[in-house]
Amino acid sequence: MASQAQKMQLIKSDRHLFSASDDSAIMKQVESIHAPDGREVAVRPLLQIIKDIMQRATPTNLVVPQAHMDMVDNKIHHAGQTVEQTGMLEALAYTIHKLANEMCCKCSGSGDAHATTAALLHIVGSYAWDAKLVLALAAFAMSYGEFWLTAQLQTSNPLAKSVALLKQLPDILEHTDVLKPRFDALNNIMNVMLDVTMCIVELTELPTEYITPETPPMALAITHIPTAVYWTIRSIVACTSQIMGLIGMGHDYLSSTTETWELSSLAHKVTNIHEHLQKQLVQCHQHIEEKRHIEAFHLLERLFDSIHIDNMKILRALLAYKDETPLVNPLTKKRVSVEVLRRKIVVLFISDLDVSHDELMILTQIYNDPHLGKVDRQYEVVWLPVIDRSVEWTNAKEELFVRLANAMPWYSLYHPSLLDPAVIRYIKEKWNFVKKPLLVVLDTQGRVACPNALHMMWIWGSLAFPFTSLREETLWKDEAWRLEFLVDEMDPLLVQWIREGKFVCIYGGEDIEWIRKFTFALKRVSQEARIPIEMVYVGKSNPKERVRKIIATITDEKLSGSWHDLTMIWFFWTRLESMWYSKMQHGRTIENDPIVQEVMTMLTFDSSDQGWAVISKGSFEMVKAHGNKIIDCLVQFDTWKANIELDGFIPALTNALVPFHTVEHCTHLILPGNTGQIQEKVVCAECKRPMEKFLLYRCCTD
Repeated sequence: MASQAQKMQLIKSDRHLFSASDDSAIMKQVESIHAPDGREVAVRPLLQIIKDIMQRATPTNLVVPQAHMDMVDNKIHHAGQTVEQTGMLEALAYTIHKLANEMCCKCSGSGDAHATTAALLHIVGSYAWDAKLVLALAAFAMSYGEFWLTAQLQTSNPLAKSVALLKQLPDILEHTDVLKPRFDALNNIMNVMLDVTMCIVELTELPTEYITPETPPMALAITHIPTAVYWTIRSIVACTSQIMGLIGMGHDYLSSTTETWELSSLAHKVTNIHEHLQKQLVQCHQHIEEKRHIEAFHLLERLFDSIHIDNMKILRALLAYKDETPLVNPLTKKRVSVEVLRRKIVVLFISDLDVSHDELMILTQIYNDPHLGKVDRQYEVVWLPVIDRSVEWTNAKEELFVRLANAMPWYSLYHPSLLDPAVIRYIKEKWNFVKKPLLVVLDTQGRVACPNALHMMWIWGSLAFPFTSLREETLWKDEAWRLEFLVDEMDPLLVQWIREGKFVCIYGGEDIEWIRKFTFALKRVSQEARIPIEMVYVGKSNPKERVRKIIATITDEKLSGSWHDLTMIWFFWTRLESMWYSKMQHGRTIENDPIVQEVMTMLTFDSSDQGWAVISKGSFEMVKAHGNKIIDCLVQFDTWKANIELDGFIPALTNALVPFHTVEHCTHLILPGNTGQIQEKVVCAECKRPMEKFLLYRCCTD
């Protein structure tokens, strides 16, 4: 056993080796030996064989499950085939044997580790850096494998027993516990050596069309590769010395622990080298991904600017960049290729995972519209889930994605990860997707027929097919502002009243005291004027629990009729917002479009903290007002009721409201963000002056 003085001398020697040695001088010598002649070596198949030897030879892995053995055997078989097919196995065998012999000879005594490392580097001087390392590892793995083959078989194989006797190899298996620290240190440093080797191999395999030796992260990595190769081969020398030291040694030597210190010091140094190289490798991959990302983005730009015979090139670039079967069939739930969309109008439903129940339900109803007839077979909807790649993908998100995909009756992407970052960038930059869902329509040739048909879909449903901007313009030409258009088919009874020419009042807001005053005042006017008026409460946009409570109060106190379905209320206001955005997309304003004027008025009513009301007779005869104006006017009914017989109720009320218009700041407008291009100029619906623009962030207000 080594004395305490010997231990201290070894520690001092290690400190001198790793702290005081002139690495710069060593590396100059190493680089002077490096003289590659351009020969290529298939390093990966060799690495697979090296890994297998080290894995099987490790004492803790002496018993390996048969299934794992079969899998490894298959890998080794293919690795061996690859090496032989390249025609290099015979040529490499000589170099590997030469390296192994050099190591065995130089490491059997107390030779100079640096001199041995330099001798090995001379043998592989004409090879590239990655090949030098792999060949040195292969030589070590061969010797290491032979050592363990003899050690493992000497108790059962007479030939191995005889060889072990000649080598005076102790019974390793009987002394596993005593030798465990040494083998643990060996296993640790061998794993680190493999890590460094793999890192260098990956660096040399990086695609030159995306990264060059002059690229900063690559240039920095290249400057450190010689150092990494030198210290890894020097670690191989140390490992070989440890193995050779077991030959001919007695049981006293087996219990010695001083031999593990050098391995631990080397492992620490090589680990630091690996961490640095790995950091550079990560930066290189980031650089390559950025280049590929830019290339893919520009490819999309060129494709959308080009003319195609069908939509396949566009759809493959958007959906099948990473997988040949990126879609899931809504009926069979099986994966399919983009071929199912060939020559069809494709509506891309783009959203994140925060899709509201209301949006999904209404969109599903429109998609399944029974009145479509054959139209539903002329287009397909595809869900593209856009996720934030910088946020961890959790099991909860996976479950939410699966639940949403299963709830949709149309095609969906198999997984959000299949959406390439370049596609996500295109969606955000070119189609202005941020948060609110989009319906981007591609025609049968893959051209963008409409950048966002969601507004069209909300306003007209399936009548908007084929969802083009031209179709949108045509539909608007056939529309006029009328209550029937405002409420659409959401409330059949209300629509029936309108068609029958009855007086109808829809009102909203979330001030229950205002609602009580207003309904009381309108009921009194209705009775005195002997004009029956049907009243319906239509709530407020983004309906929450507060609106639900107001509906309950209206019902309990029998104040009026109301919409009890919050989804219906949400859709009513969403359609109004869609009307505004649809008109804005076509350059319409309140100055040149009366419908924009009416929509703006309704939206500013909803943005106000006060209530509002629209009273009509039939589809077109309407009057509207908000806040206390309408209540004050109704309270003063006696001053204008005489005009009803002369002008009619709606005109009389309209004229009576004029004096109640204030010249003060009239209203404000709140619109959901990211639903379309932000308008630089929006004119007030009442005073016709430009409105001041503010930025508002709002969540649930309940």
